[in-house]
Parts: sequence; C-alpha cells; structure tokens
Amino acid sequence: MPKSKVALVKCPTYDEQTVYQAVSQGISLLGGISQFVTAGERILIKPNVLHGSNPNKCITTHPTVFKAVATILKDTGVSLYYGDSPGFGSPEADMKRARLKPVADELGIKLADFNKGHRIAHRNALLVKNFIIAQGVLDSDGLVNMPKLKTHQLVRLTGAVKNLFGCIPGLRKGQYHAKLADPYDFATMLVDINTLIKPKLSVMDGIMAMEGNGPRSGTPKHLGVLLFSTDPVALDATACRIVGLNPEFVPTSFPGEKAGLGTYHSENIEIVGEKLASFVDLSFDVPRSAPGHCTGGRLRAFIKNRICERPTINKEKCTNCGLCVQMCPVTPKAVDWYSGDKSAPPTYNYDRCIRCYCCQEMCPSGAVYVETPLVEKMLSR
Repeated sequence: MPKSKVALVKCPTYDEQTVYQAVSQGISLLGGISQFVTAGERILIKPNVLHGSNPNKCITTHPTVFKAVATILKDTGVSLYYGDSPGFGSPEADMKRARLKPVADELGIKLADFNKGHRIAHRNALLVKNFIIAQGVLDSDGLVNMPKLKTHQLVRLTGAVKNLFGCIPGLRKGQYHAKLADPYDFATMLVDINTLIKPKLSVMDGIMAMEGNGPRSGTPKHLGVLLFSTDPVALDATACRIVGLNPEFVPTSFPGEKAGLGTYHSENIEIVGEKLASFVDLSFDVPRSAPGHCTGGRLRAFIKNRICERPTINKEKCTNCGLCVQMCPVTPKAVDWYSGDKSAPPTYNYDRCIRCYCCQEMCPSGAVYVETPLVEKMLSR
C-alpha cells in the first residue's frame, strides 16, 4: 500500500512573492499541478471563510495564499471559480470582508453559487446517505480545498476534512448539528461529505494559525508552514502533530481511514519537503483530549452536564447581540433570554445543549468559551 504524501514548506510571512514561491514548491513536491487538474476543467477553490473578517485575525484563509494557488491553477488553463458557505451572512459579503473578493476580481475568478443546492445520494457513505450540496460545488469538475489551521472545540482542529462542511449551503449546516449531536456521528458525516466530493488537492494555511478559543475567537499563532496533500486525513494528522495534538483525539481520523479517505497513522504518511520536527510547537493551545459522547437519556444527560465540556458566556465580554441564540440549532433553544431581560446576557439550559458549540463558533465578541466543569477537572487529575 503506497504511503500518503504530505508536503511541508517553510513560509515565514504573507509576503506575496514569498508565498507564491512556497506554494509552487509545495505543489511541485507532490508532482506538479498537472497531477491534479487539466486544461478546460471547471475547478472550484474552497477557502475557509467561517465569517468574513480581517485576515490578520486568522479566521479565514489568507488572501495571499488564495492568490498563489489561484494563479498557479489559472496558468494551467482551467476555468476557475471560488466559494464557501459561511456560518452566518452571505457568501459574497463575507468574501469581501475576508479580502478574497478583490483578489478573485483581479484574477477574473467568478464566485460560485453557495446559496442554493440540490440533494445528492451517497450510497457508499458510512452514515449520511444523501446531502444537499451547494450548486457551485455540483457544477465543478473538481475542488481544491484550502483550510486554515485553527483549533475547534467540537472536533479539536479545523482542517481539510472539516473545511468541506462549508459545501452545505446556508443555515442547513445547523440541521446537521441538531441531528448528529454526538461529535463522533458529526465527524463521520464530515468524512461522508469528503468521500462524496473527493477534493483533488488540499492546501492548508498554517503560516499564522489560530490557537485557544477557535475557530473564530482564538489567538493568532505563528507557525510559518504551508501543508499540501491529496489525502485530507493525512494532512490533518500532520497538522495535529505540528501542534502536539494526538490525531486519535480528532474524531474525523478513524472514520476517515475506515472510509478509505486517507490515513492518520504516521507510518503510512510520507513527509516531503521540510522535516516535521522543524515546525513542531508544543506550546500551541489546543484541547488535548478526545471529545466526549453527548447523546443519551436522562441519566446520561445528568452525567453529561456535570462532567462534559460546555459553552459558557463571559458576561463582561457579551454584547447581548443574540447571535448565539439565533445560531443554536435545537428546539427549544439551549441558550436564550430565559429571564426575559434582553439587556442581560442569555443563559444556558444544559439539559437541551447538544455541545455543538455553534454559539461559541460564531460569537463575534469572543464572549462564549468552552468550560470544563469542576467534577471533570477533578476526575482528570
């Protein structure tokens, strides 16, 4: 069985020429761009645009990395499109705020349709047998995946596998959180999306990563690396090893290997380019344990509320915007103004909370964070 190849390239800054050279080197290490696309094909670039923000906040794929990949692809003669379905807001507005739209306009790349979608069967799926996929994805001949290296409270690390969740249009993503409350079921669904779409190449922006309260409210962290692979599972596992996270704690790893999407075992991954050890940063702030199961009856809910991580609102940071309430996918809401006083921060009913962390993921002020209850801290010790 051939090993999955992951290319690591040093890239200390977002200087445009430096990034272009690094991206060119990374793609060359995998055999060149002609290995992935052919002239005349309709190719979609899928960056990570959770929410359109200044690139310096490290929430989104940086525009210089996007530009380098897009330029190399365009030179092959493909018909190029780009797009993502953000967690909140319109794709076009978020692309503009993330500074990706000006780059795309400069290169003549059109925004694909991520507002509408169609239901597609997936007979070989591990769990979810059909998906509504964005029309822009369905119209393409292939997809180039461009994740951002960030922490994620539910699946531990936002990477190549997680990034394709943005191929689900609009607020339909919340429905999957509600239906698949257990993080391992949710992760299996992410793998199913990947085996359905089959990205041609993944390029991860780890020049400036995000640690801590990611994927939106964390802290920028310099890693100075770009990662390249045709195997999204191996790419994510390599990113895990760079930040000192056991890939087995990322719930997409096992189903990803089971589905034939890729491998997370180091003995089955060939690192080319720079050595992995030259990028390892064990000070990186990331959850270093496997997520717990969050489904079951009353007894399990009782236990869960006392030992499982849970979202909590920092009242001093909260602006009472209500986005956490709006984004909560369960009915009735797990977070709401139960007191009726909308001048005060919302509160949680943890019996209803499925630990999807949509509230934490989308909070614009960083007021929602993930708390470990005292009982769990004592048990861990």
